[in-house]
Amino acid sequence: MKKLVPRQSVHTIYDIDANHLWGFGVRGIITDLDNTLVGARDPHATPELIEWLKQLQKMGFKVVIVSNNNHGRVSAFAEPLGIPFIHRAKKPTNASFHKAMRLLGTNTRQTAVIGDQMLTDVLGGNRMGLYTILVQPISIQDEGFFTKINRRIEKWALSRMKK
Repeated sequence: MKKLVPRQSVHTIYDIDANHLWGFGVRGIITDLDNTLVGARDPHATPELIEWLKQLQKMGFKVVIVSNNNHGRVSAFAEPLGIPFIHRAKKPTNASFHKAMRLLGTNTRQTAVIGDQMLTDVLGGNRMGLYTILVQPISIQDEGFFTKINRRIEKWALSRMKK
C-alpha cells in the first residue's frame, strides 16, 4: 500500500512548486498526459499549459510525456510542443520510466513523476524511487474503461489506508 502513496499531492500541475523541486535536486519531469496536463479528450495544450511548460524549461527542467495512450494521441499533443514522449508506456512497469530517464539524462534522485493515477503514475514512480506527485484528474467523465476500473481500485485502497 505504501507504494500507492505519492510524495506530494496537489490539485493541479499549476499548484506544483517548481522551486521546491529544483531545490530538492529534481532536474527531469516525467508527466502523464490525459487528465494530468489536459482533459482526456482535449487534443492540444492550453495557453496556460504552454506557459507552464516554458517556465519549467527556463528554470532548467527537462520534460518528457509518458502515456499509456496510443501513438496518434500522444504524438499529436507532444510534437507541436517539441516535447519528447513515450506512448503505450505500460505504466506502472519500469521500462517506460527507465526509457524516460534516459531521454531526460537524469537518475532516480533527479526525476519527478506527475500523474493523476495512483495505480499507474504513482505506483510506477514509487517502485523506481522517483519523486511522485499526484494531481486531481481534470475530466473524469472522459476516462476510458480501464481507467474507471483503476479509479475504483484507488478508492478502495484509499479507504484501506485511512483505517
